[in-house]
Amino acid sequence: MTVADEGRVDGPRVGLVTIAREWGGIGCIGFGGPPTHIALLRQLCVERRTWITAEEFEDGIAATNLLPGPASTQLAIFAAWRLRGVAGAVVGGVCFIAPGLVLILALAALFLAGDPPLWVRGAAAGAGSAVAAVAVQAAWSLVPASWKRAGPARPARARWIGYGLAGGTAAALTGPWLVLVLIAAGLVEVTVRTDAGPGAVRRLRSWPLLASAPAAGGGLPALVWVALKIGALSYGGGFVIIPLMQADAVDHYHWMSDGQFLNAVALGQITPGPVVQTVAVVGYAAAGVGGGLLAAAVAFAPSFLFVILGGPRFDRLRADPRVQAFLTGAGPAVIGAIAGSAIPLALALQHAWQFGVLAGAAIWLLAARRGVVSALLGAGALGVVAALVGWSVT
Repeated sequence: MTVADEGRVDGPRVGLVTIAREWGGIGCIGFGGPPTHIALLRQLCVERRTWITAEEFEDGIAATNLLPGPASTQLAIFAAWRLRGVAGAVVGGVCFIAPGLVLILALAALFLAGDPPLWVRGAAAGAGSAVAAVAVQAAWSLVPASWKRAGPARPARARWIGYGLAGGTAAALTGPWLVLVLIAAGLVEVTVRTDAGPGAVRRLRSWPLLASAPAAGGGLPALVWVALKIGALSYGGGFVIIPLMQADAVDHYHWMSDGQFLNAVALGQITPGPVVQTVAVVGYAAAGVGGGLLAAAVAFAPSFLFVILGGPRFDRLRADPRVQAFLTGAGPAVIGAIAGSAIPLALALQHAWQFGVLAGAAIWLLAARRGVVSALLGAGALGVVAALVGWSVT
């Protein structure tokens, strides 16, 4: 059976209550990002319940990686869609997202309060100090697979390096226009590897020009626009959304300071669920709890639509050489963008002790190869110590 079989599986029909319970459980314990989410979903659907075969599950991973947005969330939606169609996709996806969303909004209320306790300010400053190192580690982890995908030919590898440099430069300098560089890298590779004509390239590149621009006004319409861009245009998922959000939330609309944005990214890492939930903290800063819920709903809506509407076509999508070529070009640009986002994140630090924490986090993640959650929690603990001994944390 393939991913194109209209969401039906052989065997007993899985109840929506069961899907809600199992997917909600994964949403509660899914610390550690996409690798953890994928492992938990595989353990549930393939190994323990045998609802989906191993081959079907791997097909689902490959198919959802073709889509913009949080891939592990889309995999959770896809697996539930395979069991109970549209209803299963909605129930499973919502239950997977909700626990982390509730937790991150509660933490946002604590960390973004007008006058939080000293220890909270210290923890925020400490955890925020490590975020740039987390970005570099996230980019580095993606390099081997993308480099292999480019192939052994010297021109292909030269283009890979060029795409990566372009993505890194754009993330450091251009803010929301970064998405144009990602799209351009993909289109160049499509042109090189396929016989796509200029008309097809023009059709593919026209919509990002509009979508990457900031909204003209502010308020809730601007928040919806920012969240929609994050959910619909974040090729590569994860940290590639950081420069997109930072440019709008900090520089353009001034919903939050640089330090508060670092806190938001850290909260997105230490809570269960996808990094895209960081947008809920941005929404909270812009318009309170309602803004956080609105931003999350808008950011995750494209993932539901992509899976529900595109599920029956995933096999054809994966077989399209233009799609494969686009991802071959966009992939290294995404890696460069994630690494490049570390520059403005590091420049946002304000105190000398924070750079020491950043260096320690980099050693912990890149040299010792330890986990992101432990790095951020340790950095937060160091921030609490800094606050208690009288060092500045604001």
